[in-house]
Amino acid sequence: MNLTERAPAARLLLALTAASAVALAASCAPGGLRQDKGSPWAPGADLRGEEADGLVVGNRLMAAGEYNLALEAFTRAALDHGLTPEVLSGMGSAQLGLRRLGQAEDLLRQAVAADPDWPEPMNNLGVTLMERGKTAEAVQVFHRAYALDNGESDAIRDNLRLALAKLENPAHTAPQKEDYKLVRQGGGSYLIRQTP
Repeated sequence: MNLTERAPAARLLLALTAASAVALAASCAPGGLRQDKGSPWAPGADLRGEEADGLVVGNRLMAAGEYNLALEAFTRAALDHGLTPEVLSGMGSAQLGLRRLGQAEDLLRQAVAADPDWPEPMNNLGVTLMERGKTAEAVQVFHRAYALDNGESDAIRDNLRLALAKLENPAHTAPQKEDYKLVRQGGGSYLIRQTP
């Protein structure tokens, strides 16, 4: 390689070094590398801002049907809050949305054991049991959830009605498209549809 072939590479290296030096100098200046208000570039992340609560984010993602992302948010919430009944219920409901029924059942049983007077995770456990074909146990769980809720939740009532109908008429247990409703903290509900 002769001197004329090295010249373009040397110029490029010199230009990159100069650009790096200018950026370094600008970042050390009192104004820093702040973005101008009229700049077309997207703003950077505000590292001093507060992080959103994982429970709130997880519930919003569940409502949007983004169960995998909701599970990640609930897992982050577990780091902040510990394995509270709310976190366990959220994780179990997300697992149910992902059709991981064994994991959902385990997590929802833990949530019910941690707070036996909270009807929402009890309802969601009932939905999981229905999905797993444990209809008799699901009816008992729905009855307890309905009693704890004083009959105020339409979703729990509808789930109980579906479970009772399935229990009373086991001859027609061919695959049907049943729409069970998960209940979330705060009174809203998620609708879990059976896959075709």
